[in-house]
Amino acid sequence: MDIEIIVGLPHLGDGPILRRACTLRQPTLISANCLSRWSDRRGWREWTGWRVGQLRNARGLASLCLDSGGFVAAARYGGFPWSLADYVSLAAAYPFKWWASADYCVEPEIAADREEVIDRLARTISANRDCRRLAEDQGNADTLIPVIQGWRPTDYERCVDALSGSLRPGALIGVGSMCRRDIHGPEGLIAVVDHLDQILPIGVRLHAFGVKGTALPFLLPFRHRIASIDSQAYGISARRAAHTARTPKTDEFVADHLERWVAGQQRRLSVPPQRLPQQLHAERENPPSDPWEAAISRARSEIRDLIESGDLDHDEITAAWVEQWAADIHRRQAAEQ
Repeated sequence: MDIEIIVGLPHLGDGPILRRACTLRQPTLISANCLSRWSDRRGWREWTGWRVGQLRNARGLASLCLDSGGFVAAARYGGFPWSLADYVSLAAAYPFKWWASADYCVEPEIAADREEVIDRLARTISANRDCRRLAEDQGNADTLIPVIQGWRPTDYERCVDALSGSLRPGALIGVGSMCRRDIHGPEGLIAVVDHLDQILPIGVRLHAFGVKGTALPFLLPFRHRIASIDSQAYGISARRAAHTARTPKTDEFVADHLERWVAGQQRRLSVPPQRLPQQLHAERENPPSDPWEAAISRARSEIRDLIESGDLDHDEITAAWVEQWAADIHRRQAAEQ
């Protein structure tokens, strides 16, 4: 099986980049954020909807996929500025080859500690279920792909277990928090892919978001599992080259880099597969020994379970609420002793 190279597009404006992608007949992906409409009319920057008219420009592309843009939303806005219903309506506005469930990335610059990582896993699981429910109402659930998140390989397993109902043979799953990850190491890209390869049902394949081209030779041993990757790395190389040459970074300049980047990825797919030594996963953390910290940990776990099941909205949770929940647990445990 081949690994498909999907070109991430910065926008759908009619111009050199889009025309080059059409000429190359390369599958493409757009982020929801690139289709956002904003207004400063009320004195602050406010999200006001989608620029769905731009989707008409995509008709000449070989195919187009949609990503929720979770990393950009977290880094720029502190979260999605649109609702899940808004996002699902965008996904229904065009015949996307597939569109990814909303998810909550866990890169270190977004999730500062393990508690935040695990909180965002719970939110991802909940968002997957909500997107499917909304998509079933909209009639576009057949092109929705679930997205799993994590930092350690076993984090992804938590998402897989929770979303097992969506993982039928032939299913495609998106794997998030890939683009800023090292290739090597116990929490590296290949360690994650290897772990998923071991636990997923036969026939379930993966789309790895934002994977560096240098990882392709190491992904080739998993081509039975990796269906596709996407990247917009050519945009970064174009910016660097323009800076070095002291020349404007025009869309024509970027389009030339796009074409060279695609050719480079195809060459990487033709090299002999490279295997990394088996990676040892990081050890699990021991539970807190302090009774109050243990109560906080248990409170967080119970709250996450309710978020994943849809019985609680994460946005309703505050630190004071977690502490009150932990205090109730602490009192019950004291009474039982």
